[in-house]
Amino acid sequence: MTEHWKTSVTVAAVIERGGRFLLVEEETPDGLRLNQPAGHLDPGESLLHAVIRETLEETAHSFEPRALLGCYMARSSSAGTLQRPASDVTYVRFAFTGDLGPLDTARPLDTGIVRTVWLTAEELRACQDRHRSPLVQSCVDDYLAGKRFALDAVFTHPTVLSAPQEAA
Repeated sequence: MTEHWKTSVTVAAVIERGGRFLLVEEETPDGLRLNQPAGHLDPGESLLHAVIRETLEETAHSFEPRALLGCYMARSSSAGTLQRPASDVTYVRFAFTGDLGPLDTARPLDTGIVRTVWLTAEELRACQDRHRSPLVQSCVDDYLAGKRFALDAVFTHPTVLSAPQEAA
């Protein structure tokens, strides 16, 4: 096979309060887009640690995961331009729901995050052309349908959390 298949593991926090969902408006190569607080899994961290970290970085709120909402996949392809190369990535998203902590007003939002917004499911559905990924709506739909899995469905072996061994 001559093609290289690229996957990217991401996490997302689906947070609802009073019928509204917490989203971030972020700068992307395609302009301003809406997404759940989300990001990439970093080396040496568990999925739970990643969603806690990403939520804090993107919203300045702590986050306590209570349930796994689901695992999702979507492919993103873009043609190359003079400013950026072509890309073809399959994203594997682990979405969690849980409790949002207080806002840390002294904490700046992560680079590229313009602001946080609270939208109803209907408002979010009405602006799907502004979603960062088709998974944004899928996660909200599953949340509203009551889908939840126990956090112990997500296992991290201790070898993930240790520093990689150098070859002798």
